[in-house]
Amino acid sequence: MENKIYFDNGSTSFPKAPGVAQAVASLLENGAFNINRGSYEGAYEVADKVLDTREKLAALFHAESSRQVVFTPGITYSLNYFIKGFLRSGDHVIVSSMEHNAVMRPLKQMEEQGVTYSAVYTDEEGNVLPGDVEREIKANTRAVIMLHASNVCGTIVPIQETGRICKKYGLYFAVDSAQTAGTIEVDMQQMNIDFLAFTGHKGLLGPQGIGGFLISDRLNENMVPYIAGGTGSQSDSLYMPGQLPDKYESGTMNLPGIIGLHAALSYIEKQGLRNIHRKKMELTGAFLEQVKQLPGVKIIGRKDLKERVAVVSLDFDGQDNAVLAFRLEQEYGIMTRVGLHCSPMAHKSLHTYPQGTVRFAFSADNKYEEIERCTAALRELLSI
Repeated sequence: MENKIYFDNGSTSFPKAPGVAQAVASLLENGAFNINRGSYEGAYEVADKVLDTREKLAALFHAESSRQVVFTPGITYSLNYFIKGFLRSGDHVIVSSMEHNAVMRPLKQMEEQGVTYSAVYTDEEGNVLPGDVEREIKANTRAVIMLHASNVCGTIVPIQETGRICKKYGLYFAVDSAQTAGTIEVDMQQMNIDFLAFTGHKGLLGPQGIGGFLISDRLNENMVPYIAGGTGSQSDSLYMPGQLPDKYESGTMNLPGIIGLHAALSYIEKQGLRNIHRKKMELTGAFLEQVKQLPGVKIIGRKDLKERVAVVSLDFDGQDNAVLAFRLEQEYGIMTRVGLHCSPMAHKSLHTYPQGTVRFAFSADNKYEEIERCTAALRELLSI
């Protein structure tokens, strides 16, 4: 990575938190024992570390108990658990037009089983108005599913206000925290969140292939396990255990991923969410100010730092975005993401469909000098 600049943290964070790689390697080299299966000291030690990871996540997201933390292979799996394990024929759900395909594709599949949905459309900045959510509520509306911040333009959705609406009407509230977990505060209780899906490999600075969800007790009573199998508990029964988290954790867990995530969470605790977010936003602000000076460059979404995360999409007048992104990497070593970012509905709302955008997503490990190098490269590519 020497002389390379990584601006694709919206896809996955790099570098990972200090200690993550060592924690994963140590587990694999010194005893990757299966928890809930092995009745020996090494397995119990790993189980203790897994429990501590649950407790760190419960504290981070303000859950009532660590037993409400369920591990999955990632946030896409988590959202499928909710959509396919909770919704039934005749149910109606509300989403925003900024949703990722991790929500929209499972919902399209569930249409075949009689589930319907309404999309609350945003303005050109990606803003969701809580009043628009309330207007979409029908007699058979059962849940609202909404991302916390757009992976395309970085706009933050008013989750707390939406949570109040859900509580007022007795709806279940599911939140996709892919772009906010590990960066800004997410409080399940204050925000009235019943289902919080998270991924370990973005803002939480952990490895790929580990994620999960936190579930409220009231939702758990009405949700069935989408995946069934061995849990190491109640093995005498052919039915899934009823207790959390076993109810949703079938099969061998990604223990290297969980142990890596544990190290990442420890690092975030030391650094502090506010410090991490402040650093990211300082870099984002510098980038926004510099690209505003470039003719032919359109900032998609909010043009300032209000109600946004460190994800910035640009559209280039008269340029092929894919060619420009390719040249940024090949000629200047600047890695971005180009295209529709698995969110075609969002691009339609932002009027960047079908060409998509070039997305720049910053981490607290990026430097101001990298912002300057990037904007200088854009000037050269645009012959300004």
